[in-house]
Amino acid sequence: MVNEEVDLSVKNSVHIIGIGGAGMGAIAEVLATMGHVVSGSDIKDSHRLDRLRAFGVEIFIGHDSKNVKSVNFVARSTAISDSNIECLQAVENGIPLLSREKVLRSISKLKDSIAVSGTHGKTTTSSMLSLVLREAGLKPSFIIGGEVNEIGTGAVWDEGELLVIEADESDASFLGLKRKLSIITNLEEDHLEYFGGFEALYEAFVKFGDETDGVVLLGIDDVNSLRLSNEIEATTVGFNPLADWRIELTKETWKGSEFCITGEETLTLSIPIPGVHNVKNASIAAVGGFMSGVEPAIIADALSGFGGVARRFEHRGSENGIVFVDDYAHLPSEVESTIEAACSGDWNRIFAVFQPHRYSRTESIGATFTDSFSKADLVVITDIFAGGEIPRPGVSGLIVFDAVKEKYPDLDLHYLPNRAEVVNFLVAELSDGDLCLTMGAGDITSLPEEVKYGLGQSRV
Repeated sequence: MVNEEVDLSVKNSVHIIGIGGAGMGAIAEVLATMGHVVSGSDIKDSHRLDRLRAFGVEIFIGHDSKNVKSVNFVARSTAISDSNIECLQAVENGIPLLSREKVLRSISKLKDSIAVSGTHGKTTTSSMLSLVLREAGLKPSFIIGGEVNEIGTGAVWDEGELLVIEADESDASFLGLKRKLSIITNLEEDHLEYFGGFEALYEAFVKFGDETDGVVLLGIDDVNSLRLSNEIEATTVGFNPLADWRIELTKETWKGSEFCITGEETLTLSIPIPGVHNVKNASIAAVGGFMSGVEPAIIADALSGFGGVARRFEHRGSENGIVFVDDYAHLPSEVESTIEAACSGDWNRIFAVFQPHRYSRTESIGATFTDSFSKADLVVITDIFAGGEIPRPGVSGLIVFDAVKEKYPDLDLHYLPNRAEVVNFLVAELSDGDLCLTMGAGDITSLPEEVKYGLGQSRV
């Protein structure tokens, strides 16, 4: 029995395959807090699994048919195939085998849910909104793809009626969630390997808006979202003069931004993190909070103390006067926005180090990074982080490199596919006053530590 839904209003026992991932780990933490009996397996141990153990979750390292005991259902992440030995055991035993989507759908029925979707900005917007609701004393629950720095986790099940869900569009799993408020931060080309083309992705967002049992909140500062606003009934937010809630930026620095949004009321806000993209995220979260009954002063207080999300313009220390920042940016507009945010700082030079993510994504949109790096002083493109995919002939980081080089031949641009080459190059080239900005959704996140170590060794 595959992909049935489950009644989570009664106590269940559940086994989760791939429990160490951010998405399934969040599900596990919520289910355990609700009082369900939870076990799970993953191929390697991690700090996330230690946290789950503290919640009473039984953890198995490695996949084995013996891990699947007599449970009410088994859940798995999208990375777990039908051929996984634990999936096969569940099917053999007649145990319902659920996708993360179906479990999340069942959870969404238990509270008044707010689903936050969009090509990018979901995690930050979800985190900001959750913080606003907590600050108002509403005791919201939330399931988010990243760890909220003020709270230390991306998953909480609390007493309040509201549940904030980061709704993933990558495989259309955001459809079918029961919700009273839908948020769409923006819309651009991504996940085309799943949808087969942009129009199919676009139609999924149309359906996401149409099936909402309540209000849709839509950011309209990109051409696709503006088009979407003409096809679905939505309250709009943005710098766009047509927005129902219009953003006006009053101050922007390396340390944050000040701005106001005007709609039913005027909200005067500030955030302690840089970037116009974060102003947009915060504005949508603020309007979402306002729609949920939070007073403007509380919204302002909550956002002014927002400490960010792991891997979103995350400061990773310094060495020899060189500052390191890491960001999850892996789409063209995300990379461009992250570099623009960095430009508000007083750096000698900005070194942008980008790791393309997945062969399918690079093949479909790699050439659209043309303008993403134009404001950096030096750019390094690495080879692709596979993300579980099989390499494709002719698909490499050179697709991004060649597209940028063709339009900006004078840009100081380097293609360094080998990790050791990247580290050695940065150790040799970085100097006092520079910013080293690593970007990508893969293991590029560990590069700052390697470069800092190399810089430290170079002083010896």
